Amino acid sequence: MDPLVWEWLSFGVRWLHVITAIAWIGSSFYFIALDLGLRKRPGLPEGVTGEEWQVHGGGFYYIQKYMIAPEAMPEHLIWFKWESYSTWLTGFLLLAVVYYAGAELYLIDRAVLDVPAWGAVLISLGGLALGWIIYDLLCRSPLGKNDWLLYAALFGFLVLLSWGFTQVFSGRAAFLHTGAVVATIMSANVFMIIIPNQKKVVATLRAGGTPKAKLGLQAKQRSTHNNYLTLPVIFLMLSNHYPLAFGTKWNWVIVSLVLVMGAIIRHFFNSMHAKKGKPWWTWGVAALCFAAIVWLSTFPAETPEEYDISGTQNPLYLSASFEDVRETVIGRCSMCHAQEPFWEGIGVAPKGVVLETDEQILRHAHEIYIQAGRSNAMPPGNVTEISGEERQLIASWFEQALAPKP
Repeated sequence: MDPLVWEWLSFGVRWLHVITAIAWIGSSFYFIALDLGLRKRPGLPEGVTGEEWQVHGGGFYYIQKYMIAPEAMPEHLIWFKWESYSTWLTGFLLLAVVYYAGAELYLIDRAVLDVPAWGAVLISLGGLALGWIIYDLLCRSPLGKNDWLLYAALFGFLVLLSWGFTQVFSGRAAFLHTGAVVATIMSANVFMIIIPNQKKVVATLRAGGTPKAKLGLQAKQRSTHNNYLTLPVIFLMLSNHYPLAFGTKWNWVIVSLVLVMGAIIRHFFNSMHAKKGKPWWTWGVAALCFAAIVWLSTFPAETPEEYDISGTQNPLYLSASFEDVRETVIGRCSMCHAQEPFWEGIGVAPKGVVLETDEQILRHAHEIYIQAGRSNAMPPGNVTEISGEERQLIASWFEQALAPKP
């Protein structure tokens, strides 16, 4: 596919993913706040466990929560599920567009594990499936009867999973996949547990029966997990833009701190909504976690070995224009995109992209083409004064080298 079309496809899918994620997270946070804020009073209708008045958009809303069905079940029920499903589907599509199609650049780090692209994709798919299976088994095990023991087991599992991903993928992909597993768990909770249990309850009530209490308890437990995992998964998904987070040998420890930090921030808001006070100490703990993350980011990952490309058949390398392109990239880009950037105010190469060797330039050729050849996005503000002729040189080099041969 044309690189420009592929770039716009990536942008479009990412945009759709963000939209659906906002819808899911927004509705999730709203219902958690609503549920915790419900109040009991004398004289509530039978079956109503709480009510709340809300004001929004110039109007007033009166909300009551029934733990069992009212005398007459409503004909139309609104199910909040498509936000979750759409978020996961668009997220998986984005994973395929960026990480599977660009496995050599984004997914694989041959200094970590030399694996073919198809092998890396299979590991990715297996990790997503295995993550859900182990999580679900833990919840269904005897540990599931004790929330605190279950939290400890799930925390240990996610940290171990994160460490495992760092042993097979690049740091960026390891972070992204940890977030993808968490997101898969959250969406599968909705698809496999919460919605099916609610449908069973509704069907039983409409048939005049009494639903099993464990259906509601199980759904509530999974919903609570989703609530506490939301902030960590947002951090992990955003981390691919910030190499300081994943570009350290202690990146898996950073994941563990993110899990603690995100959960404890949610605890503050949950306590506030439930009128159980405002545990301000949680912000102190979160600040300490963040400070520890900043400190751990100062320990860089081991520098990968360079590869001998003298015998490569890469058409970009064999192009007669490559030497001129190399000179342009080194002269216009490497002051920032270096192992040790010397442009004032930049401590680490933007997005972790280093452009100091032939191998690095070839690995990031598509990005160079899009950012500096077909657009003037790089360098920012054209601070290194790259000329129009140099941009055309980069664009022509990439397009002609990869053009279909007659």
